[in-house]
Amino acid sequence: MRAYVLLFLVAAVVTYLLTVVAREFAMRTGAVAKVRDRDVHAVPIPYMGGVAMLGGLIAAYLVARELPFLADAPDFVLQDTGVVILAGALICIVGVVDDIFELDALTKLGGQVLATAILVGFNLQYSLITFPDGTQFSIDPAQGALLTGLVVITVVNAVNFIDGLDGLAAGVVGIGALALFLFCYQFTRINDIGRASTAALLTVALAGACVGFLIHNWHPARLFMGDSGSMLIGLILAASAVTLSGSYNAGGLNVNAFDASTALLVTFLPLLLPLTILVVPLVDLVLAVVRRTRAGRSPFAADKKHLHHRLLEIGHSQRRAVLIMWLWAGLMSFGSVFVTLYRGPVVIIGVVVATALIVLLTFVLPKIRGERTDKLLEVPEEVTPLEHQAR
Repeated sequence: MRAYVLLFLVAAVVTYLLTVVAREFAMRTGAVAKVRDRDVHAVPIPYMGGVAMLGGLIAAYLVARELPFLADAPDFVLQDTGVVILAGALICIVGVVDDIFELDALTKLGGQVLATAILVGFNLQYSLITFPDGTQFSIDPAQGALLTGLVVITVVNAVNFIDGLDGLAAGVVGIGALALFLFCYQFTRINDIGRASTAALLTVALAGACVGFLIHNWHPARLFMGDSGSMLIGLILAASAVTLSGSYNAGGLNVNAFDASTALLVTFLPLLLPLTILVVPLVDLVLAVVRRTRAGRSPFAADKKHLHHRLLEIGHSQRRAVLIMWLWAGLMSFGSVFVTLYRGPVVIIGVVVATALIVLLTFVLPKIRGERTDKLLEVPEEVTPLEHQAR
């Protein structure tokens, strides 16, 4: 665990420091977010946060290569991590070009497909499913490549869609990365197998990079991640889950720790986890596509009807809207991990109680605060407007 904590801190500190450099680079190249009707920021803000996060990920990877804990791990752990970061660097470059010149949607999609092709080319794809009874199901390479591309590109665009409020995308992905890391680490601990894995290394570094960037991106933000950041962290998160495919033998699970149904859930978790982690942005993505296509517009056409915009409309402040989205992301990601790893009524009750509290915060809190605000602003009938203003 100490090695992973070190990598988290390295990614966070390097990202935090490089953010200053990235901001200056964005200002010099004109990569600045202008104020548009659908935006919530009031002044132009530079992009290029993804460049800083990529630097943090690379720094964590270089340090990991020198740590005995990971250097003595199977060769594929560091090799696969390097391949994922390479694909991330490619999609980050596409994002940088978009931040400067505003590429069209199809060009960006082509960059996403090319980055996914790098993963598939190095055999980082869904390939094998091992059931709890030891039976193995091999996925056809072509089908595995298509499934990998579908998951990666969907997650990348889901993260890109929710990057609409200060700190929202970085926080949601950081929470998801921590949940996936918890699953990887606890799974190996419960079953007493090697702690070093590609997914654990990638997710802990990704979480650190998100934290380092959030210090600059929290409202009011001094820097936006831009497409260079949203596509990068989306790809790293999705690829981390893909590397779990076939890594663990569900038939070798500790039967004292898991029952058959839970073991079956672990079998399919590499496919389901990135979707459960990002269920909120994925719902937002689906709603946006349906909404825009029904209106006869492109699914990639921007609007101001995302979930975070609706939170603002019902009375939440920008910071509170972001925190509520974080809570929903944490509930879905950590809830799915806890339900998978642990059994018993305590886990179920905890998830139900947390859900009820978040629902209250989401829908009831704005009404309570709105009523209080109305009372404070209410002018008694016997008081004239001028007298009220004087008060």
